[in-house]
Amino acid sequence: MTLPTLEDTGLTSARRYAVLAICCASLLISVMDISIVNMALPAIRDDLGASTAGLQWTVDAYTLVLASFLLLAGSTADRYGRKRMFRLGLTVFGLGSLLCSLAPSIEALIAARAVQAVGGTLLNPVAMAIVVTVFPERAERARAIGIFGATAGLSLVLGPILGGALVDGLGWRSIFWVNLPIVVLAVIFTSLYIPESRAAHGRRFDPIGQLLVVVLLGSVVSAIIENNGWRTPLIVAAAVAAVLLIAYEHRRTEPLLELRLFRSVPFSSAVVIAMFAYTGFGAFLFVTTLYLQSVRHLSALDAGLCLLPVGLLICVLSPLTGRVVGARGPRLPLVVAGTALTLGALASLTIQASTPLLNVLAVFLFFGVFLGTINPPIANSAVSGMPRSMAGLAGSLASVGRQTGTSLGVAIAGSIVGATATTDPRRFVRAEHIVWWPTLAMGLVVLALALISTSRRARRTVQEL
Repeated sequence: MTLPTLEDTGLTSARRYAVLAICCASLLISVMDISIVNMALPAIRDDLGASTAGLQWTVDAYTLVLASFLLLAGSTADRYGRKRMFRLGLTVFGLGSLLCSLAPSIEALIAARAVQAVGGTLLNPVAMAIVVTVFPERAERARAIGIFGATAGLSLVLGPILGGALVDGLGWRSIFWVNLPIVVLAVIFTSLYIPESRAAHGRRFDPIGQLLVVVLLGSVVSAIIENNGWRTPLIVAAAVAAVLLIAYEHRRTEPLLELRLFRSVPFSSAVVIAMFAYTGFGAFLFVTTLYLQSVRHLSALDAGLCLLPVGLLICVLSPLTGRVVGARGPRLPLVVAGTALTLGALASLTIQASTPLLNVLAVFLFFGVFLGTINPPIANSAVSGMPRSMAGLAGSLASVGRQTGTSLGVAIAGSIVGATATTDPRRFVRAEHIVWWPTLAMGLVVLALALISTSRRARRTVQEL
């Protein structure tokens, strides 16, 4: 027997927005932990004696596990109940945060970050599915997704600010303590306010598909971080896994990777845009954190405050973008986001070790505009027009694009700058400039897909699903 839809349960407007607030709180801590750790990297390096590769894995152990298991999380929630899986995710995330705060070595910290991410996989896409189900009306759903997307973008920038304050005041371990009271409150309010929902027909577990996804993503990121070139066994493994994944999933009745969804040009473009956009932002966050602390010799708090203009722009632009998407569609916000990322990368090429800090902050504004306008159209394009029973899976695929992009951005940027952040500021700046060229190309890809995915021909492909 399936549960009734939320339209039939008669949720009041106040309760709908209470559910949205709970989902945003969980999203805040799960996404913030991507960026908050970046601000603590120099302190972690000094305390645990970590190498540059160790620092990359501290970030990527989290994002890579998220990317690898988000598909499983979304379909599992659709099958066994979104409220149940959401609450489980909060619990595991809290346990992982506690283990991170107690880690005695960089290896233990990386392992604890992976545990954290296992819980995180049950937060982001499941929360999106809950929001989509609670807000069935198109315009109201677009506004809710705008708020949800604003939380995702804002948390990425609040992470460095909060992280800087905590690292300077209480040490790097405190960045994980802050999650614990939020997790406890979220679990309580989830039990009280979020109604259970699930798909009418849950998808079966696909262990072979899941294994191939892990091999594919893990091999690519590992090859980049270890900086062994593109002729390594890891790249061969990734290529083989990709071919096998497509061939195997195509034959399954209920695959982990639902390939038919990619017949929708807006949906497939949203996933690709998410990956390219967050590759650029992952690179920006990684090199900017090291630049501000290791080259400009700012404290963790001061470095975090330098990203405050980015956060303010996200606060202002994301809700507005959500309304624009609801009223006019995603084209304009995507064009603005792609242009801002391109200009931000181009302007970053002018930054030197002695560039006035005010000029550096002005460059950061481009990334603020980019983040403030990218999330609502991605989220809306990913779920709009999709069957309601596949809301969790569709949201998961968009999140996979984001987390994969962040992992790749950190891996690529870290491999380029290497150990220069601790040896020679001038060498670091020269290496950092190399990072901005692929970031510029990613901005152009976002801009091109913004135009392609919002054409009339592209919109017709959604109706053909």
